[in-house]
Amino acid sequence: MDDHVTAGVDGSPESRAAARWAAGEAVLRQVPLRLVHAVDWPLDPVFPGVGGQDADRWADQVLSETAEELRRRHPQLAITTRCPTARPAAALAAEAADAALLVLGSRGIGGLVGFLVGSVALSTVAATDTPVVLVRSDDEAPDGSDTDAGAGAAIVVGVDIHEAGDRVLDFAFEEAARRGCPLRAVHGWKLPPAYTYVPFFDPDNERDIGRSVTRMAEDMLLPWRQKYPEVAVTSSVFRGSPGERLVQESRGAGLVVVGRRRRRSPLGPHLGAVAHAVLHHAAAPVAVVAHD
Repeated sequence: MDDHVTAGVDGSPESRAAARWAAGEAVLRQVPLRLVHAVDWPLDPVFPGVGGQDADRWADQVLSETAEELRRRHPQLAITTRCPTARPAAALAAEAADAALLVLGSRGIGGLVGFLVGSVALSTVAATDTPVVLVRSDDEAPDGSDTDAGAGAAIVVGVDIHEAGDRVLDFAFEEAARRGCPLRAVHGWKLPPAYTYVPFFDPDNERDIGRSVTRMAEDMLLPWRQKYPEVAVTSSVFRGSPGERLVQESRGAGLVVVGRRRRRSPLGPHLGAVAHAVLHHAAAPVAVVAHD
């Protein structure tokens, strides 16, 4: 039904930051918030002697404390909680199926810019078609800022002229319109492999390719510029790695939006190179949007 935002909570600082971000997003969207904690039974051996009833009580406490904190911050927000018994990634993916957005926490890498993306988060991102946002804990945000959604910082979106990116662009433009913030569209391109074997490459050809790619990127953005005329959009088309540029652009951004192709691999979850780079190194929350 896509009428609520879901956040995964487990009592960790990063999950509390994710819940706060999700609450802010739910307020912006004017929809309820659902908090989910999956009780994985049997429990991991790192919790010896912990029985099912103790695990349930602990999960209920985590959910109730998180909900109480969020109600104090957003008294008008409707909050519900769920505590399914299942593997966390499977439970979160199932809970995301009828949500507009799933928000998860992810640890920062010490004082460095970037995320430490756990197996649960990675598996969940790959297992659901619902957009997923990964949020760092407040005390590991590079600028010490609050991670609540709704800040006026720009949204950065990765554009790929070779992919069907309608869902990615629609998500990014809608978020920018909802927040009243600018949007920066980024597209990186590389010379065709055949040109690496040309001993004397004419620079004019490179400029022609660059102009052609720029036109294609602008044509791709045009329908959304027209659909969301209130969004101030700038675009950057350059030769180089889109992942590296998106990581650079993430500094000071309110959100980075990247796409991932829907793929089911027998070897497990799979993300494209750009999404992988941004998830692990961005300085801002990252939204991953599945597309065909």
